Amino acid sequence: MTSISEQLLAHIENFPRAGSAESRGLFMRHWGEAGARAEDPDIAGFVKELAEDEAGFRLLGALFGNSPYLSQSLIGDIGFARDLIEAGPDKAFDGALAMMRGDGLASDAGQIMQRLRIAKRRAALAVAMGDISGAWELEKVTGSLTRLAESALRAATAGLLAEAARAGELTLGVPDDPERDSGVIILGMGKLGAAELNYSSDIDLIILYEPDLIDYTGKTSLQQCFVRFARNLVKLMDERTSDGYVFRTDLRLRPDPGSTPPALSTLAAETYYESAGQNWERAAMIKARPVAGDIAAGQRFLDYLSPFIWRKNLDFAAIQDIHSIKRQINAHRGGAAIAVAGHNIKLGRGGIREIEFFAQTQQLIWGGRDPSLRAKGTCEAMRALVASGRVTQDAADDLERAYEFLRRLEHRLQMVDDRQTHSLPDSDDRIDAIGVFMGYPDGTAFTEALLKELRAVEECYARLFEESPDLGGPGNLVFTGPDEDPDTLKTLGDMGFRDPAMVSATIRGWHHGRYRAMRSAHARELLTELGPTILEAFSKTIDPDAALLKFDDFLGALPAGVQLFSLFHSNPGLFDLVAEIMGSAPRLAGWLSRSPILLDGVLTQGFFDSLPSLVALEAELANALTQARDFQDELDVVRRWNNDRIFQIGAQILQGRIDPDGAGRSLSDIADAGLRALFPAVMREFRAQHGEVPGGGMAVVAFGKLGGLEFTVGSDLDLLFVYDAPPGVEASDGPKPLPPALYFARLSQRFINAVTAPTGEGRLYEVDMRLRPAGEAGPIASALEAFSRYQRDDAWTWEHMALTRARVVFAPNGMEAPIERVILEALSRPRDADKLLADVADMRARIAREHESGDIWRIKHCRGGIVDIEFITQYLQLLHGAVRPEALSTNTTGALKGLADAGVIAPEIAEELIGAMRLWRNVQGMMRLSLEGDFDEESAPDGLRAALARSAGVEDFETLRGTMVETTAPIHRRVMEIVETPAAELART
Repeated sequence: MTSISEQLLAHIENFPRAGSAESRGLFMRHWGEAGARAEDPDIAGFVKELAEDEAGFRLLGALFGNSPYLSQSLIGDIGFARDLIEAGPDKAFDGALAMMRGDGLASDAGQIMQRLRIAKRRAALAVAMGDISGAWELEKVTGSLTRLAESALRAATAGLLAEAARAGELTLGVPDDPERDSGVIILGMGKLGAAELNYSSDIDLIILYEPDLIDYTGKTSLQQCFVRFARNLVKLMDERTSDGYVFRTDLRLRPDPGSTPPALSTLAAETYYESAGQNWERAAMIKARPVAGDIAAGQRFLDYLSPFIWRKNLDFAAIQDIHSIKRQINAHRGGAAIAVAGHNIKLGRGGIREIEFFAQTQQLIWGGRDPSLRAKGTCEAMRALVASGRVTQDAADDLERAYEFLRRLEHRLQMVDDRQTHSLPDSDDRIDAIGVFMGYPDGTAFTEALLKELRAVEECYARLFEESPDLGGPGNLVFTGPDEDPDTLKTLGDMGFRDPAMVSATIRGWHHGRYRAMRSAHARELLTELGPTILEAFSKTIDPDAALLKFDDFLGALPAGVQLFSLFHSNPGLFDLVAEIMGSAPRLAGWLSRSPILLDGVLTQGFFDSLPSLVALEAELANALTQARDFQDELDVVRRWNNDRIFQIGAQILQGRIDPDGAGRSLSDIADAGLRALFPAVMREFRAQHGEVPGGGMAVVAFGKLGGLEFTVGSDLDLLFVYDAPPGVEASDGPKPLPPALYFARLSQRFINAVTAPTGEGRLYEVDMRLRPAGEAGPIASALEAFSRYQRDDAWTWEHMALTRARVVFAPNGMEAPIERVILEALSRPRDADKLLADVADMRARIAREHESGDIWRIKHCRGGIVDIEFITQYLQLLHGAVRPEALSTNTTGALKGLADAGVIAPEIAEELIGAMRLWRNVQGMMRLSLEGDFDEESAPDGLRAALARSAGVEDFETLRGTMVETTAPIHRRVMEIVETPAAELART
């Protein structure tokens, strides 16, 4: 009879039947073939007899019919299989651990890797046999897996330290025992620290070093040495070779893993926990335990951190944060059904995490006052909570029973293929198989038992902090701990985020305190509470992912966060506006990042009222400038005021309180006020060096959108400088006199620099000077007489078209009227109608060749777009200006109304053109707020499509597109009727 250990024979009835007869048959054949190949006849006989024995067949069938991984491990090491079955799992496990320790320090990493992997495979097989047979209680199973990991870590650590000593990097205090007094600390976290490892667990480590204890003799640096040590340790444990691997190793529980090296000095770690440690990290440190390296130094480190982990005085802000973390995990209490297929028994409803969290939160809150609650193990902590009166015995019994069931199920799931999985299969037949592996007759009985335990956990967990409402919103929103929460990623995807993993990583970075604004514990606690509100608000924007990244930039620029987060907390609606700005208005988002104080203005009375008159704006800015101490201050004050007001207009556009077309006059007034306030400051600085030109002065003339009072957010300034100096004045009267032409040229350049130079408050505007006489070849400032002569004698037709939108922004006394007269004379002079028509048509054709597009979203240059309307308007103003000067207006809408009133065009045509221009300005204005590049209809997110439709006053994007297409055709016909067809006929005559 085959010799099966008494330990296994005593539990032979506990072995589950084969879930798959086919799999059992396959591995039985492989078992027999392995025996036939064995050189030792005793082993060959053992293989044959075990398969023929009734108890042996049941034992093998339990493995071969349920777990390919265990089957292959057993068959691949027949010699150890015999030892395991004949001696029992206890002795086999101890023998594997002895092999792991070896008979001394291995001489190289290759030897260590091979020895560790073989020993681990054997030890894991012994643990599985003890678990499946029921010979081992859960605590022994998880404890043995923990001993296995500790032994592997100690062997690897000792080997690496010895190797470093041989390489001359370290001098060891005890060469025969490298770990002792080494100053190297390997902290086991999570289940390793709590001695609760699961079957296919990874191990969470924090690797530290105590510089004062280390005799470093290397040539680089201590940090580099231990970063290399950490990487080599992970490689020894984690790397897969032909012998397998030892344990997947995770270092992400160290302080701020995204920005710190894999090994840290104890001082760096202490500093982090004292300044930026989070409550979930306190919870993680409950389980921390030195598992390898210098155990005494590791314990001293944990003792030092004890006040961080265990707070003697109740911190109600921290309690609120713990509540917030819990409430972001959706708690369900009865009613809703749990879908067993695919359910994650670790992270899902009623799962292991909820049991652990139930215990840890109570420990965090009460453990500072009651040291008896500082247990590392989950069930041990639950019993301590019962003894202290914090948890009822019934609740603890339910949770401990469920914990044992779920942990055993976790082991079975992982034993199948040695995968670190916590999810049930997604098909009925595979759930049946897992049920059989768990010892149930079929999947139905297993499912009933599972649901009973999940619901029991649900009930207990939902009662935890039940007076507080959930913060999870549409689902889980958990950003604590090192692992991505799969339900959170699903929630983020359902909310509309394209890259949930990026969103999760970004928010985790906030919690790590990498930004100045997040370094205070209170700021992070407020952020936890606000998290779902923030994400809900972003999910409604044009591009939620881009909005979040903009907000990340915004947080990165903040000097502090508590005040702002408190503001959001007190004014929830404010964040909706911030989210819309971050997601819909990149320019406004940039200003907000540079100047968060802009948000204060949103809360002031009148923020959403109409903008005051230009006179009131000028007075307001003049008052603000009284606080400036010098010229640099004046530049900043004007920029700050300008940005505040543009921010206000942009916010009103986003909120639908004003349309982009209607905002043109307000944005123009803001620009006028800024330019008028800045020029005297520039003049004063310039005058200190060069004095004044006696009797002279300079005016600023605006063209384009500013000239036409049609400014948009992000528009450039098209400017012209015109000066006048009395005859006979040869130079200015300052310390460094300049002749008038050079004086005003340099003054113009100084003014341009004052407008465009970046300061701490950004730029005021970009300036374009190409519309000055003779373009880029002409002087930067034109003398009034030369300007008049040029317009009369030399200007091209296209320059007079541009001149239809020229407007004097400011001028010294006596200059405005002459400039306006020059402009009026140029626009109202009699013209050769044929030449004008040919010139306009030629210019339109040139622009079309360079810019025209069939894409209707290129609103300016598409056929029937803005340029076509402007060409019609400007052509008709030049054609009829001599006899209908009342039709002249710098504003396109005003000019079209004037042309209709003068009888030049039919009123219905004017209304058609005005309506089209309003549509184009509204859509273009929203795109300028919403995009920093071109609009791509194919990739445009739904939020942007909705915003564009809203800006045009239509129901949806498809309606907007149809409206735009319907608008282009008649406008194109008008430009053909008025300009292009007559020009073509003229060319043929």
